[in-house]
Amino acid sequence: MPAGRPAKPTEQKRLLGNPGKRALPAAQSVELLPMAEEAPEPHRPLLTYGRELWDRVWRSGISWISPDTDVELLLMTCEMVDERWNLRIKVMSSDNMAMARRLDNLTRLIVGNLSLLGFSPSDRARLGVAEVKRISKIEELRRRRDEL
Repeated sequence: MPAGRPAKPTEQKRLLGNPGKRALPAAQSVELLPMAEEAPEPHRPLLTYGRELWDRVWRSGISWISPDTDVELLLMTCEMVDERWNLRIKVMSSDNMAMARRLDNLTRLIVGNLSLLGFSPSDRARLGVAEVKRISKIEELRRRRDEL
């Protein structure tokens, strides 16, 4: 495991004004991932809760979720959500500790996959799609004054 902090994404460095002053790749050389115009249909059937997650993820993350490269991970995560829902009902109606451990493990896998897809504040920042700096009160007042 490497020591120190993980490297900041180039997008985040650009948003911060490149504080380290190291050379960044030219913006023209950056290749943008294809972006979906609207949510695609899943290519495998999903149950109610998995389908709800599918729709929510596309609504919220359409600007960074790629229909070419991320769709399989998202679909597997939605299938896990469906499986988790069914398993949770079984765990709640029994004292089977093996199923309870499986439920906990499945929950961790879902959270991990959602993180990989950028669905936590720190992961969105790592991907360069989150707000990097909160507007201070003085900056907000200056904006208001300038708008008048």
